[in-house]
Amino acid sequence: MLIMCQLTAMEDTTILSTLHTQADWADKPPVQPAWVFDACHVGVVLRAVLFVQAVVGVGLMFATSTFLQWLLDLAAWSAATQPAVLLWLTLGCAAKRWLGRYPVWVQALTGVLFGALGGGFAQGLMWWLGLVPVAAWVASGFAGAGMAAVLVAGLVWRARAQVPAGTTARLTELQARIRPHFLFNTLNSAIALIRAEPAKAEALLEDLAELFRGALAHPNVVSTLGEELTLAERYLAIEQVRFGPRLRVEWVLDPAVQGARLPPLILQPLVENAIKHGVEPSLQGADIRISTQCRGDRVVVKVSNTLPGGEGQPGNGLALANVRERVALLHDLNASLRTGLANGWFQARLEVPLT
Repeated sequence: MLIMCQLTAMEDTTILSTLHTQADWADKPPVQPAWVFDACHVGVVLRAVLFVQAVVGVGLMFATSTFLQWLLDLAAWSAATQPAVLLWLTLGCAAKRWLGRYPVWVQALTGVLFGALGGGFAQGLMWWLGLVPVAAWVASGFAGAGMAAVLVAGLVWRARAQVPAGTTARLTELQARIRPHFLFNTLNSAIALIRAEPAKAEALLEDLAELFRGALAHPNVVSTLGEELTLAERYLAIEQVRFGPRLRVEWVLDPAVQGARLPPLILQPLVENAIKHGVEPSLQGADIRISTQCRGDRVVVKVSNTLPGGEGQPGNGLALANVRERVALLHDLNASLRTGLANGWFQARLEVPLT
């Protein structure tokens, strides 16, 4: 196993530059439009209506001296503000599928802009109903945008609170997917080795036991890069028995980054992708390179593999999307996963904080 602290400049420059410029053939998960707040959902409608009503009611307390006057003013102002809220919800619901293809910040900004439009609409109604002598368009726009921003932020936080459960479910699905066919292939390999090479068969089954011990670990437990590399090494040792000389693995590891925190079983999908798209389709097999590197307070993990004919077939990207979401859940914006194709090599580049 080759251990070094710095990778060659040629490898880093060639492949990394392509990650920024070339389309990713395997990193395109299925489009699943999802508005950051589902304005078509009855719960969102109810929250929006009650929130604006509460803000208007509290604001009117500063302008009225009696309870009866407050009720009358609240009824009049509600006649102008609630249609504006419904306009905001209608625009959000109508744009749901289209905007669901864009990042969360684009959707949130659009929701705020819709809120500004709703504020102007409410001001127009109040001026038309004679509730205000002069229409303050700018102030109303900012007020509508502010209330929309609060609503969007609250609903996004609520959606993010549900992410761990969804991520756990996806992780469980991923783990269940790798078990059956991989287990059968490994057992068949062990059976074939029992009489001819019993020591190798025993080592194979030990690797299998350790790998599945890691796969069955509780998904909320934080792992380390060192532990993940050990599991990846055992996985590749098992596949080495299956593919023989067709599988050629190079390790370029920096011992200083072994303690970096990662979600458990995070390297497994990346290594499995390298096997699936690089080794399995080719009679000549493929080269797989796994490297780690320290860069200041960052850790860069790369899983690269050659492809048959220098190019591969697009995948569905589910495994890569799973890795990206789980790493983001642990490290938020401090982590990233980028993939790309350069010079016949496909590379997945994972970057996380050192501590």
